[in-house]
This record gives sequence, C-alpha cells and structure tokens, in this order.
Amino acid sequence: MFWSTQAPTNLCRAYGAWLEKGRRAGYKDVVPTGLSLPMRKRRLQPREEEPAQGLALDPEKARERVFQRAGRLLAAKPRSVAELRERLLEGRGATKAAVEAVIERLRAYGYLDDAKFAHSFASLRVQQRPIGRQRLQRDLWLKKVDKQTADAALDQVFEATPEGDLIDRAIAKRVRLRGKPKTRADAKKLFDHLLRQGFAFELVADKVRPLAWSNTDDDE
Repeated sequence: MFWSTQAPTNLCRAYGAWLEKGRRAGYKDVVPTGLSLPMRKRRLQPREEEPAQGLALDPEKARERVFQRAGRLLAAKPRSVAELRERLLEGRGATKAAVEAVIERLRAYGYLDDAKFAHSFASLRVQQRPIGRQRLQRDLWLKKVDKQTADAALDQVFEATPEGDLIDRAIAKRVRLRGKPKTRADAKKLFDHLLRQGFAFELVADKVRPLAWSNTDDDE
C-alpha cells in the first residue's frame, strides 16, 4: 500500500532514519523521492537447499526431485511415456539417467502404460463426441504414442463402437444444428465437416451422397 505524501512529520523522520539504516546495511533498492514503498533486501546468495551454480545434485536427490515432478505431472492428467519423458527433461537439474530411472519405476508401479493410455484416451474421446479414426490417430501421434500401440488401441475402440455408427451420430448432430443440406454448397460443407472430424473419405462419401442427392437443389 502506498504511503501518502502528506504523512505526518514524525513518520517521515522515522522513515528517513529507516532508509539510512537500510543503506548502511547494504540495501541496493532505490526509492524515488516522494514515493515511499517498503523495501525488501535482495537475495544475493542461493538458498541453502539449492546447489551452487555449476555443481550437480546428488544422483539420489536428483532422482527424487524428478520423481516428485513426475507425480505432479501425472496427477494433472494422464500422459504417454514419451510425453512424460519430454516434460521431465525440461525440469531444472533433471538428467537423462534420472529421468529414465523414474520412468522405469513408474512403469513398474503401473502408472505408465502406453497401451492403457491410448485405449483410455481414444475411448473417452469417442464417448465425448462422434469422431473418426483418422482424427484419433493424429491425436495419439501428438501425444507421442507409437503407431503400433495406437493402432492396436483404436482397433479395440472401433470394434466396440463402429465408425459407421459414429458418423451417423455426427451427421445427425450436424443436421440438428444446421438443418439438412439444401444446396450443393451445403452438402460440401457437411462433407468437409465430416472429413475434419477424422472420418475416411470413402465413408463420408457413402453417407453424404444419398443425403445430398435427395435434398439438394439441382439448379444450384
């Protein structure tokens, strides 16, 4: 909170004495004339628990620090092995050896499993909205899940929920919001929308063509 420039005389004198005492003690902050703010002494030395610059952490302490960071990251949201590894390596003082040791430990505990992660991720996305296989393949690639693991998870997901059923849901939702396509332009917009949702070109064509043929104006 700023102090008033019309402060009582005894307060100004006390503050002036405090400034002088601070300067003698080595404070470096400069307070402009007429603007009085409480000053904090700058921390010139690293905290005791922080290693001095250029000195490496003890390997055991480094692993423990990385493990704690991994716990926080996984508590925030599930992650693939490669995704977690990348984030851990960004941490201060993290070494490749420490990160790999932590990842192996988490795998042993069952907290890291790309197959389970991919299946859970894809299943949840399909439940949340009708989405195609190609879109999910891209999303899992962005999550740094390898193609073989991603394909196996998607096979299981789309066996339980066929892509044909999902595209029917996507069309029904679009029609509910925008109405049936009445022109060729409307049909093209629907076609492009379904492609963006990750449905295969051939599947989209098979579904949209009959709808467009029965509802579009041939004169458009």
